[in-house]
Amino acid sequence: VLSLVVFCGVVIGGLLLVVTVPRVSKPFLKPDTVYPLYGFHDRVHRVITWMTTIRFFVYLFGDSSYIVHYLQALGYQLSPVEQTGSNFGIAVKQANPFLCSVGTGTMAADGLLLVNDEVSSTSFSVSRASIGRDNFVGNDVVYPAGGRTGDNCLLGTKAMIPLDGKVHEGVGLLGSPPFEIPRSVERDGRFDHLRTGEALRRGLAAKNRYNIRTIGIFLFARWLGVFLVALLDLAALELYGAYANVPMAAVLVLSLFISALYFALVERCVAGFRSLQPTICSIYEPQFWLDERLWKVPATEYLHVFDGTPFKNLIWRLMGVRIGKRVFDDGVHISERTLTAIGDDCVLNIGSKIQCHSQEDGTFKSDRTAIGAGCTIGVGAFVHYGVTMGDGSVLAADSFRPARARWGDKPAREM
Repeated sequence: VLSLVVFCGVVIGGLLLVVTVPRVSKPFLKPDTVYPLYGFHDRVHRVITWMTTIRFFVYLFGDSSYIVHYLQALGYQLSPVEQTGSNFGIAVKQANPFLCSVGTGTMAADGLLLVNDEVSSTSFSVSRASIGRDNFVGNDVVYPAGGRTGDNCLLGTKAMIPLDGKVHEGVGLLGSPPFEIPRSVERDGRFDHLRTGEALRRGLAAKNRYNIRTIGIFLFARWLGVFLVALLDLAALELYGAYANVPMAAVLVLSLFISALYFALVERCVAGFRSLQPTICSIYEPQFWLDERLWKVPATEYLHVFDGTPFKNLIWRLMGVRIGKRVFDDGVHISERTLTAIGDDCVLNIGSKIQCHSQEDGTFKSDRTAIGAGCTIGVGAFVHYGVTMGDGSVLAADSFRPARARWGDKPAREM
């Protein structure tokens, strides 16, 4: 009980610090003012950036109605808020939250990075980054200050945001360099009736109740994980006098493997020991809420300790990935483990992603993704849902949406 009280106290205290310290530091930085690197203002800027991008709290509140209030507390300008229950995901970052504006009705998937600082070899400055109204921002979008997009835009996964030319409105942008696509398709509008009126009120209320339970499960799972590691530490301290540093070294190694087993078990329990199934549904349906819970609750940050080792493949198998032999994983992120199949002798480079879902506005889609034997996924490459990569295929670095034999660019094309 005492450990639970301490854990909750640390969470609440940390939240208060994250909200208050950057606000106290805010007056020392003026927008569009050039400051020298490594001086006082640079230190203030780094403190603000570090404290407002702590992952724990974004994970805690992300993919729920409460992320909006958290970001506003950090300094985001979001008013007036049009609550959807999924305004932002569990991975949103910025350099300076006090210079971030997101328009009413805009939704953002995971990986949004608002770049509102400009750094040279000798100086830096901060500027406002603004996203318009009624946008949908896809995964891994880097949005700079001065981006030339306006209202009602679809910013596709990994799309480059233009900094010159006309202001794009009422269209979609995809690729790097970007090209225009339709803002939406008929398939993604089939659930629009659930986003207004009484249907929205009921759906949002049900989603909020589910998300509250998810937040509770998230906190309990994190506390129990910390508690188990603390027990190991206490046992090591008891043996420290007799065996010197050996117990501490053993605890360090053992805690890594226990964490892996523990969070693999957490994932299986959350999923009810069942595999996910391909689906297309509204964000106000329980199928989507379960996916959100599986993104949030099981910790995955610790997995990077095992990057480049054969233990990583074993952990993926425990979490539900169907993965072959002799796979070299240097840091891939897999969002839906039980929908992913990876063949023998593959190379999965650092920063790459296999994501078996897509969300656009109020519609959620998921499907199986299969990576054939001997495939290579390049650094920072993105494999989307429903993709099948043939044996020996190569997806070049920083590419997206593969097709056929060898892919590069965004979206990926045959090279």
